Amino acid sequence: MRQGIVMALGALLLLAGCGTAGDKGIPVEPKWKGAPYHIAFDTGASKPSPAGITIPPVKFTANPEALETRALLVMRFGIPGASGEEPAMHRMIGAPVDIKGADGTLPADYMERASKGLADYLGAYCVKGKVNVSVALARSSLNPQAGDGEVDAKRLSDWLPIDLVFKNPHPHPKC
Repeated sequence: MRQGIVMALGALLLLAGCGTAGDKGIPVEPKWKGAPYHIAFDTGASKPSPAGITIPPVKFTANPEALETRALLVMRFGIPGASGEEPAMHRMIGAPVDIKGADGTLPADYMERASKGLADYLGAYCVKGKVNVSVALARSSLNPQAGDGEVDAKRLSDWLPIDLVFKNPHPHPKC
């Protein structure tokens, strides 16, 4: 009995010296770094959109401790201004879409609607050629007319840039 008590006290003393690395001033690396979602464009060949511009499929990887069930795609893009001016920045906020699991790709029909919406917008401004587009995932509660502050507050991923070419299949007569 005495030997059991001595062993139990020895084990307690041994455990008392053990703590987490953060308790001893050693920094602990977080398991997940950055925004709750990391996104990337699918590098496989994407089917050309009849709209005149094709946004490649967006793949996502999520922090397992911060999973969302719905999100939306936010697009920022520059429309060339007059000669010598910086491009005017514009933003489009898509409809919410269901996302499941820690890894996946946004649905193809969702990306097709995003490409069509972007093409309609660019066509209305008579844009032709290369367009720099950045996309990000945001919480589905984002207001469709949100300003920069609200977009940044509800963003789930960092911005992912891509250069796309717009070929307007239905040019407006004024263009």
